[in-house]
Amino acid sequence: MANNIEYNLKSDLDNAFLLNLYKSMLKPRLIEEKMLILLRQGKITKWFSGIGQEAIAVGVTLALQKDEYILPMHRNLGVFTSRDIPLYRLFAQWQGKRNGFTKGRDRSFHFGTQEFKIVGMISHLGPQLGVADGIALANKLKNNQKVCAVFSGEGGTSEGDFHEALNVASVWSLPVLFCIENNGYALSTPTSEQFNCINIADKGMGYGMESHVIDGNNIIDVYTKVDELAKSIRKNPRPILLEFKTFRRRGHEEASGTKYVPDELMQFWEQKDPISNFADFLKTKSILTTAIEKSFTDEINSEINEHLQLAYNEEEIIPNLETELNDVFKPFNFKNIQLSSTKKNIRFIDAIADALQLSMSTHPNLVIMGQDIAEYGGVFKITDGFVAKFGKERVKNTPICESAIVSTAYGLSVNGIKAVVEMQFADFVSSGFNPIVNLLAKSYYRWNQNADVVIRMPCGAGVGAGPFHSQTNEAWFTKTPGLKVVYPAFPQDAKGLLIAAINDPNPVLFFEHKALYRAVYQDVSEDYYTFELGKANLLKKGKNITLIGYGSSVHWILEVLENHPEISADVIDLRTLQPLDMETIYTSVKKTGKALIVQEDSLFGGISSDISALIHENCFEFLDAPVQRVAALDTPIPFQKQLEKQYLSKSRLVEEILKLYKY
Repeated sequence: MANNIEYNLKSDLDNAFLLNLYKSMLKPRLIEEKMLILLRQGKITKWFSGIGQEAIAVGVTLALQKDEYILPMHRNLGVFTSRDIPLYRLFAQWQGKRNGFTKGRDRSFHFGTQEFKIVGMISHLGPQLGVADGIALANKLKNNQKVCAVFSGEGGTSEGDFHEALNVASVWSLPVLFCIENNGYALSTPTSEQFNCINIADKGMGYGMESHVIDGNNIIDVYTKVDELAKSIRKNPRPILLEFKTFRRRGHEEASGTKYVPDELMQFWEQKDPISNFADFLKTKSILTTAIEKSFTDEINSEINEHLQLAYNEEEIIPNLETELNDVFKPFNFKNIQLSSTKKNIRFIDAIADALQLSMSTHPNLVIMGQDIAEYGGVFKITDGFVAKFGKERVKNTPICESAIVSTAYGLSVNGIKAVVEMQFADFVSSGFNPIVNLLAKSYYRWNQNADVVIRMPCGAGVGAGPFHSQTNEAWFTKTPGLKVVYPAFPQDAKGLLIAAINDPNPVLFFEHKALYRAVYQDVSEDYYTFELGKANLLKKGKNITLIGYGSSVHWILEVLENHPEISADVIDLRTLQPLDMETIYTSVKKTGKALIVQEDSLFGGISSDISALIHENCFEFLDAPVQRVAALDTPIPFQKQLEKQYLSKSRLVEEILKLYKY
């Protein structure tokens, strides 16, 4: 069978290394064969086979240094075994045991480990590529001459994240290897229905990116080419697109089967098996003997059986409610930095800029990214002058690619760099929604990797900007466990909360209402200070009604009270929506007996609904009237002045407050 693959040996590959290549491929193959037996026995729940593709995972991993990050997919067992992860930990992972990497919370290869510099995938595939951009950007900022390798299948290259990630990597000259395994089929869809070029590598030209096609079943070609390119990238940072021609010989996962594959095609690739062909080649060179082959097989099988028993002996996870709830966010010891006595009367927008500047000075490992934020200073001029002060390496213009930039921010965090991402408008976050709710939000819970990312969200109506530049979409995120959501109403709060959000190692969505940017002034402490997230502010004290708001709605409430001094009300500015300070709300409602919640967003599904429900559930016996909600119409936001006025609840607020007050 050796004639099915042509091997070209390099002089620097000695016999011991060649035997190690063979043994390194044999190990994941034998593990897989055992796992397929266990799958049929019901001892593991799922398996994604990489049989016939071992040369890619093994060759790439061995070509990289142990401290260089690799981002594999669910068919790259050879990455994990070549990084010498103890097998009992892998077996525990697949059985949902505590000695796995996710405490039973995620299955198969959906995990990462900083110890072995591996970052696992999420099922959405594409964001993985952007994460590699972030890791590579961190390497470049550290100037550590490290390369990063990320895997995807040919199906994943159809996603927009593929385009975004390669474009960012090319524009920023990031030291990353994009390793695409052309498996022939994405589940059952053939490559002819995925793309219309001869090779995936041909796409590199469109990004001004070097690319190569490699025989993915030839371990010598894989290792030597990747080794050569990795050494080159360490000296001359740049991205390279690699297409490995290979074939998936088993189903996408075992239940899928392979009936859609023609028999002759399957037979062709079986004859190109990377392990049996390489074994035959080594035997013809008198490097591998039958005795050595048997010793390798016996040694690996013995290790498999021993470590399987360790995993079997481990007790099943006993659910603990406190543990589950406490692992949603990384623990964070908030440091309350007191306000200074020196104050300056500034606008809301100035407070945001001041918080960013002070944070950039405080955290040398902080990077700000966004569209037009560098020399131009952003569309709202918040980062004007930042490039001159902090440099373009830390104040980075981005292409228009929200998804890849959010994923990049996560990759920066994985590699020890803080990130602030500016969405040009909060509306545009929909283009980056997937990595926020499925990557940032779930990461710490899944494998104890925090996402040290703040996403700034200029939002809100009242400025005649229409349906795509006026949304206040906080409700998209307040229901997602793992995200913190902040929404200040005043400059003093905005500054202290943004600094605290940047200090927090967890992902934070920071909403900034555009209509407040240049309209609201306040005396703001000039120095660096923090306000704790999750603490509401009782702005006014009264006896008869509790009025609750955040962002612009707080100002609407205060305006009503100014014009109606007869209303004695507690006014609560929530400031933070997740975590939510319900204790302050309960205390007030138990005193006043009435509550009205105001949100700028449309009514149905907004946070006011949850607050209302919680008040009814926890303060029912104290209520003198049903809790009321006041919100915008359930329509998109119109731009014309009178239509926008009708849409917003501000014009109806005084009537609703008086109605409840007199109830």
